[in-house]
Parts: sequence; structure tokens; C-alpha cells
Amino acid sequence: MPRERLCLRVPKVCGQHGISLATKLMIIDRLLEVQTDANFVYIPLIRQPSAEELAELQVQVPDYLLQLQMFPEKRKQSNTVMELLEGHLPPHLMASLPKALDVIGDIAVVEVPTELDNHKKLFGAAILAAHKNLRTVLAKAGAVSGDYRLRDFEVIAGEPRTNTVHKEFGCSYQVDVAKAYFSPRLSHEHQRVSSLVQQGETIVDLFAGVGPFAVLIAKNHIDVKVYAVDLNPDAVELLRTNIRLNRVENRVFPLVGDARLVVDAKLTGVADRVIMNLPEKAIEFVEVACKVLKPEGGLVHFYGFIHKPDSLDSLKARFANAVANSERRVDMFLIAKTVRETAPYTCQVVLDAEII
Repeated sequence: MPRERLCLRVPKVCGQHGISLATKLMIIDRLLEVQTDANFVYIPLIRQPSAEELAELQVQVPDYLLQLQMFPEKRKQSNTVMELLEGHLPPHLMASLPKALDVIGDIAVVEVPTELDNHKKLFGAAILAAHKNLRTVLAKAGAVSGDYRLRDFEVIAGEPRTNTVHKEFGCSYQVDVAKAYFSPRLSHEHQRVSSLVQQGETIVDLFAGVGPFAVLIAKNHIDVKVYAVDLNPDAVELLRTNIRLNRVENRVFPLVGDARLVVDAKLTGVADRVIMNLPEKAIEFVEVACKVLKPEGGLVHFYGFIHKPDSLDSLKARFANAVANSERRVDMFLIAKTVRETAPYTCQVVLDAEII
């Protein structure tokens, strides 16, 4: 029997991302079927999103709308993680269950609170039971660290592996989270930047990882060149695989090495557009981005972290000063916005800057 539910309406091109985000926030109603029409995807919700969740929706899917909609029930119903664990954990631990998880291919990545440490295997098994498309659950076992931006993981349920195939906006990516950094939370940025690229552009991705920016841009634009640079040899090997997998061999050119050295040797003055997704250290590479731009200038997508009480305006000022020290200048900031919250009082932001 159809049921009326509050739902998340997103543009069809963002449908997969909207479903993943609603799943991560644990607000999707899994008893009802997601609906689509010619222009939109309608995602049924189990409750009204909180203020924090609405803020994340606004950042990740800015064109969303909440509305009432009729939805048919799924033929095969599955229990939620909370329902599966009810009666197996005391109430005070139920209250500590993580409210979100990252889904990368058929792997779930979760942060298990310390108080649930003795029950993490049970928690992992419940995630697999509730999400039939998943095969592995990984618990974060440390912070992102090192030049390669890696972290340790512990398998708490399912197949003992860290590699998978992740699909995003029509592209497939071989990912190994133990060998190369990857975040599904940036999928909307991958799509946004790709949508801004013009035919005939030369793009340099200074910190390309396994290729979510570079491959998507090349997939969506026939007449482009994308130079994808990364320091991590394992990331570049996965990038090469993803270039072949998505059939963009003639448009994406992988380069392994320190961005400074690669640009000095091969990429000075070639780019119309530069992508700088290394939020911990990107400010240290502004001079490199200015060097890789064509003499007449171009556009830089700069990703950084803001730790309160720091502000977006202060980051813009630091970026502009770094550009000036490179004997260029910021003509204008086209975008300056929060991308996502990464920790209490810390958020990742993006600056789109025209540089001349």
C-alpha cells in the first residue's frame, strides 16, 4: 500500500549522491521505494532532518527540496541497524551508535566510539545485515596522517579487504582505502568542478589520488587534457587502472612525484584550471599552482580546512597573499563556501579563484 512520506527531492544527476548522503545520515526510509521522474529523484525519509543534517544537505546537494510524496512499499523489507541491535545492547550504548557511515563501493567505513569498542563486531554484523549491498565493514583505527594521507583500518565484519570498486556520476573507480586516500563525501565537488570545465581546456590536478576529479572531467569532456599528479605511487597505479577502466587514456595523463618537482620539470605555464585538493597543506603549494597556470592566468579550485575561530575571510586573505607572493594576483573569488564538516569546530572549504 502506498504511503505518504516526507522526502528529499534532488535533481536526477545528483540522485546517486542524494541516496548515498541520506544513507550516510541514516534518514532514508528503507521500507519504501525511491521514486524517479524525468527530472528528479525522490528519496523517502524516516524523519525530519536535524538542523545539522539540513546544513550538510545544503552543502552537498544545494538544489534539494523537502516535500511530501507517495511511495510504494518495498517488497522485501529489511531491518535498520538500530532495530537489529535493539535488545543486544543496553540503552546507553544504543545512544552512542554512530549516526553516519561512509559507503565506498561495497565497503562501509565507520568511526566506532570508544564505549562501543567491545561491541564493534556486533555493530559491524548489524550494518551488513541492514545493508545487503555491502560486503565489508571497516572501523577507522587512526587519524589520516603522513604525506600520502592514509589511515589504519580494522575489519569488523565481512570480507577481510580494503579494496573495492566505487561508482560515482557514471564513472567506476578501483579504490583501496589502505593504500590511497579517497572520500565519497566529495562526490558533489567532483561533479561541480567537472560541470565548470570548458572544451579545449588543459587542467592540472596537483593532488589527484585515484582520479575522481580527473577521470570525471575527462569522461564528461572530449576535447580536454588533464594532467593528474600524485606523490603516492599506489594512488597513481590505481589512477592508471581507473583511466583504462573509464576509457579516457587519451585525455588523462598520470604523473607520479612531488607536485613542485613535476611542475618544474613538465607543467610550467600549461594550465587553464588547477585543482588543489590537499586541504591540510594546499596553502603551501599556491606558488606551484600559480606557476602551472598559463601566463594570462586561469582558475584555481583550492580546498582548505578552517578551524574555528578562524574564518572563511581569513583563509581568503591568506590565499590572496600567497598568490601575491608568487607575483600574480586574485582577480576575484567566484566561490568561497563550506564543503563539509570534518570534526567539531573544523570544516573543509573551497575557494574558486580567478588568478591573473
